[in-house]
Amino acid sequence: MNSNSTVKFFSISSGSCGNCYFLSLEEDGAHSAGVIIDAGVSLRRLKKGLAANGYDMDSFSAILVTHDHLDHIRHLGAYCKHLCKPVFATPVLHGALSRHPFTSPWIGGCSRELKDGDWNTIVPDKVFAKYFIVPHDASQTVGYALWIGGYKFVIMTDIGEMTKEAVAYARNADTVVIESNYDKEMLLTGSYPYELKMRILGGSGHLRNDQCACAIKEFMHDGLRNVFLCHLSENNNTPELAVRASADALESIGFHQTYDRSAVFVNTEEGQERRVILRALPRRTPSPLYVL
Repeated sequence: MNSNSTVKFFSISSGSCGNCYFLSLEEDGAHSAGVIIDAGVSLRRLKKGLAANGYDMDSFSAILVTHDHLDHIRHLGAYCKHLCKPVFATPVLHGALSRHPFTSPWIGGCSRELKDGDWNTIVPDKVFAKYFIVPHDASQTVGYALWIGGYKFVIMTDIGEMTKEAVAYARNADTVVIESNYDKEMLLTGSYPYELKMRILGGSGHLRNDQCACAIKEFMHDGLRNVFLCHLSENNNTPELAVRASADALESIGFHQTYDRSAVFVNTEEGQERRVILRALPRRTPSPLYVL
């Protein structure tokens, strides 16, 4: 990555109430490229969230879609109708979006199909993406590995269980955004109907806090700098529980939590200091703007 380049990230919303994430590249102190991932918030909320961090609707030039559940595409049709920006997704997902009542009238002119196994150009010379399929009960669900100005960013949300491919991509990333959806005890003792509990618990549902923690241990590597926990359940989880499970996993492999910055974990084994920042993304409100 160029020494004059900076990558910034924030979440506008993360959870079943709506999902939308913004990733920006700055070069020589000026905004250079931006993309959003998922379109689960209204145009008004998107505009407000961007403006709060000094961006506008021209700050992103493409949209990537992870899957076709409403909390990820509810407002995609409006984005296509009013913004006319390219929407990148797999051929399977574009087929589903072309039939979905929330997107079918407007998606056609914005549709851009991703090639399997290749780095796809999202913003010429700036942003490239590969997708990997993850288990979740949508038409198809994918995670993304993004190369943005030389920086490696991976996002996997709504994932029923970890896959070897997902771990492999995360093992090469500088930043990973990963689902930590629910605490098992809270889910089992909570008020959800039995059928919904079984759906969430199943391998095509959502990722538990302890499953997320195990995955972090598996893909931890020297270059990983940030881990963001996303899509936390409002009814079956708390940020404290999610962070504690992943923090315990980090501590079990030699990291310790610093006292001056509670989100920073340090490993000083073998005479080298390794730092990783662990944070949970808020559900209904925008996160802070993070310099990655």
